[in-house]
Amino acid sequence: MRSFRTEIENPVVEKDIIELADKIAQYNNLQIDEEKFRSLRLARGVYGQRQQGVQMIRIKLPYGKVSSKQLRRIAAVSDEYSTGKLHITTRQDIQIHYVDLNRTPELWAELEKDDVTLREACGNTVRNVTASETAGIDIDEPFDVSPYADAVFRFFLRNPFCQEMGRKFKVSFSASDADSGLSYMHDLGFIAKISDGIRGFKVMIAGGLGSQPRHADVLYEFLPSNKIIPTMEGILRIFDRYGERKSRGKARLKFLINDIGLEEFIKLVDAEQNAIEFKTVEIDAENYSYSKPVTISTIPKVTITDEKAFKTWKSTNIIPQKQKGFVAIGVKVLLGNFTTDVARKLADLVENYAASEIRFSLRQNLLIPFVNKDLIPFFYNELNTLGFAEAGYNKVVDITACPGTDTCNLGIASSTGIAEKLEDVIKNEYPKFLNNQDLVIKISGCMNACGQHNMAHIGFQGMSVRTP
Repeated sequence: MRSFRTEIENPVVEKDIIELADKIAQYNNLQIDEEKFRSLRLARGVYGQRQQGVQMIRIKLPYGKVSSKQLRRIAAVSDEYSTGKLHITTRQDIQIHYVDLNRTPELWAELEKDDVTLREACGNTVRNVTASETAGIDIDEPFDVSPYADAVFRFFLRNPFCQEMGRKFKVSFSASDADSGLSYMHDLGFIAKISDGIRGFKVMIAGGLGSQPRHADVLYEFLPSNKIIPTMEGILRIFDRYGERKSRGKARLKFLINDIGLEEFIKLVDAEQNAIEFKTVEIDAENYSYSKPVTISTIPKVTITDEKAFKTWKSTNIIPQKQKGFVAIGVKVLLGNFTTDVARKLADLVENYAASEIRFSLRQNLLIPFVNKDLIPFFYNELNTLGFAEAGYNKVVDITACPGTDTCNLGIASSTGIAEKLEDVIKNEYPKFLNNQDLVIKISGCMNACGQHNMAHIGFQGMSVRTP
């Protein structure tokens, strides 16, 4: 196995990758058992796959933001170590499949060259911190939640006290009261608020899906932004200390709060603040690396060959943006799947004509912010060339589905198969619903609800029944 000692500049990351390589060698030599190795590899984004002898790799992209440079790096890694295909998850990650376990340290080292990590993408850790894909451009937001989501991600990454909890922990940030970050279904959800000129958040706690879904409770109506990290640390410590560890099915935060009650839980969290080193943590939003649109000196002249299709696409896929003169473009990605050649062309497109940034959405789509309004016809033609100009972004025809039995060990039913059929039926037989966003369809291949079926208006869950 290759040495990574001279390839990674960050010594902490280097140590992580070397440790994974060493543990893989020990596992192959039968020096550590499957269960112990499983815990370590999951916390490094290496997940078992339905097909034997290969792994699914989950690439962690905080709040779904990826630069052109990072997307090219991910594409190169997929070509070299996987199948040249990318999958957007419902938690704004990217997954690649059919990876040789022995090559995962090398793969990780390649990603880190552009500050992309696998660390804690899986396992009993703080998972990817998600956020509204419109954060920073939302016309209704009181402020951009991106710096706060980024600060939370960085503070808890590799933090010793939340590496081996009883179960995973999911966090989200919503740009406004519309709650497009889905705080109500997360262990901890933050909704942007301003009170008396102070930035802060409404805090939701103990939401979740799975076989026993639970709507989150309100923990605080308003929490100043400098208290979100200490508060989250207290919550994680209480969860780690009192949460279930014997029964995996009862180990999420929602079950702990159901058992002891919200009031008692709040008392424990408040008392825990006495043991936390940092009582406040200021988040420097001013120095956050905000995306900046490129200056377009000449607007390319284009010819639209199908005006009707273009008009329909504009009515469903153009999102107003609070920055004057710009819009965001929603790109509908069927089942979240696209190829590396398309990824590279997208990276070039947004680098040359937008802000070198793409957002992955909670509905497995793409959002391109900072598009000059005069460039809308140009972007339509370019996206159409890539097969990415389908109308219906975030509308009823935009169905969410997990991979199901395609690759998942837990899958019972083919969620991707039924999603493809349903989208085809809606487009061809019920075109009047193309602009409808009041109906949401989601599909999960099993009860674990990775496709978020139990938060949809119409949800499908893969099941099996006993037969004589």
